[in-house]
Amino acid sequence: MADDPKKNYPLPKFHFQVEWGEDRFGFTEVSGLDFETEVIEYREGNAPTYNKTKQPGLTKYANISLKRGTFLGDFKFFELWKKTMMFQEGAAQYRRDITIKLLDEEHKPIITWSVAKAWPSKVQSTNLKADANEVAIESMDLVHEGLRIVEAQA
Repeated sequence: MADDPKKNYPLPKFHFQVEWGEDRFGFTEVSGLDFETEVIEYREGNAPTYNKTKQPGLTKYANISLKRGTFLGDFKFFELWKKTMMFQEGAAQYRRDITIKLLDEEHKPIITWSVAKAWPSKVQSTNLKADANEVAIESMDLVHEGLRIVEAQA
């Protein structure tokens, strides 16, 4: 059985999809898919060695930053953020589970990240520059309560 030539190359990162509950947004960039375990250092006073031991502590998740082009009349980022201003969650739930998928050339997911209970903590409109030759980009930062990889294709 011959080796799959796709396994010999790193995955391209430019083809992805973000699902926010029932909504699907098109984004130009997603960053912050980071997690780390904090380190707890400990040493007893009568330990025979003069160093601390290290053990795993709490897991810390980075904020996820989403960027997209600004479109005429589209204020969806602002509307999502506005729901969280006074933390009046009530019947309209502002925390959502988000799914981020890295796709192959057939639009099938290669890696899927599941983000738990995400909500927008920051919305940033585009910067304005008179001599710029670029598209207006807006961004939104999401805080969340967990990130995991649910699917990885072999």
